[in-house]
Amino acid sequence: MPEWYITGGLVLGSILFLMFLSMPVAFGFLLVSFGGMYWMAGFAGMSQVAANASVAVTHFVFLPIPLFLLMGELFFNAGVARKVFDAVDTLIGQMRGRLSYVTIFGGTTFAALTGTSMGNTAMLGSLLVPEMTRRGYKKHMSMGPILGVGGLAILIPPSGLGVLLGSLAKIDIGRLLIAGVLPGLILAVLYLILIFIMIRLDPSCVPDDQPEHHSLGTKLRVIVTHILPLSIIIFMVIGLILLGIATPTESAAFGVLGVLMVAWAFGGLTWTAIVTSLTGTVKVTTMILLIVAASSTFSQLLAFSGATSGMIRAVGAVEFSPVMVVIVMFAILLFMGMFMDQASIMMLTIPIFFPIAQAQGFDLIWFGIVMLLALEMSGVTPPFGLNLFVMLGVAPRDTTMAEVARSGLPFLGCGLLLFVMLVIEPDFALYLPSLMNR
Repeated sequence: MPEWYITGGLVLGSILFLMFLSMPVAFGFLLVSFGGMYWMAGFAGMSQVAANASVAVTHFVFLPIPLFLLMGELFFNAGVARKVFDAVDTLIGQMRGRLSYVTIFGGTTFAALTGTSMGNTAMLGSLLVPEMTRRGYKKHMSMGPILGVGGLAILIPPSGLGVLLGSLAKIDIGRLLIAGVLPGLILAVLYLILIFIMIRLDPSCVPDDQPEHHSLGTKLRVIVTHILPLSIIIFMVIGLILLGIATPTESAAFGVLGVLMVAWAFGGLTWTAIVTSLTGTVKVTTMILLIVAASSTFSQLLAFSGATSGMIRAVGAVEFSPVMVVIVMFAILLFMGMFMDQASIMMLTIPIFFPIAQAQGFDLIWFGIVMLLALEMSGVTPPFGLNLFVMLGVAPRDTTMAEVARSGLPFLGCGLLLFVMLVIEPDFALYLPSLMNR
């Protein structure tokens, strides 16, 4: 058998070549995995890979994925999202540049109810960009906050990518989901501070809107009728896991039930919304399970070829401090995000990075949050961050990709600041999971 670096190079090169040919990511990984195992072990290796792939996609840990996806689909299709936006706008109606702040507050709430970054960005963009443009907000003040907060759905549960990462990396999904709560909220606060600074430095970037005054009774009614029901749903998803009352699968089921009840109460639970939500859930779940099968076979190929153990030895032989190792891996993830989607990045890096992280003595829950942060930022990294294209699709017609990318850059800086905070103080990610031990 060739040296591990030759085998690993051939495997990665083949996958990148197939991606260049526009082959679907999962099919490319499956083709390379089966071909590589046949080359090294013949038909016996191929049959073993097929058997392991079928076991991988039938594991109980994947049950939260379709449930979390269904939550998000119902949230959007039943019109609950617009109710949240209107409620937040009512509560903070007296702030200058309030729609930029509404974006952060509303987007953080959406993130805790949807679990999908692109869906969060698309919903916020379609709801807010036309109105902010009409009122005279500069483009970077309408698009930037949406690009920043849209990715919070990757960190804050219910995170579809978080469940997928925990499943592929074989770490505790419940703890990983809870670990993302505090970093996600910190990032939202950093976004609010950034918006405040941007408005102070350039007051003309937002219109001089007259403050909208709402009576205390109106605000209390909005809190009771709109905010409180959604807070209960968020508690069903996050609180039940944190308190140890429910597993991620059970909390996801409670979350779906909660969204159904709220959508019915708001009058948006139509057959069209239900059918559209179920159809979207089935499509995305099928894609995710195919990715899981492909990633499982790829991990086996790397392990069988000796590439995984070889890379761990190579990293151990280099005199890098653990901090430098995690910085290098974070930088690699950001670089890959310039050209690849998050699922592809996860499939390529999880079989390599997590064994290295374990060998370096990192807490794998903490490292999972670091990786999710990098994936969240990768959606906004030019030239091919997926959320950039989503935003371009809902932006005014004269908007260029360069303008969209520039709008997101300050918010990428907030992500880098959070990364530094996580490296300096890992408890930002590990404190809430530690409460689950009590």
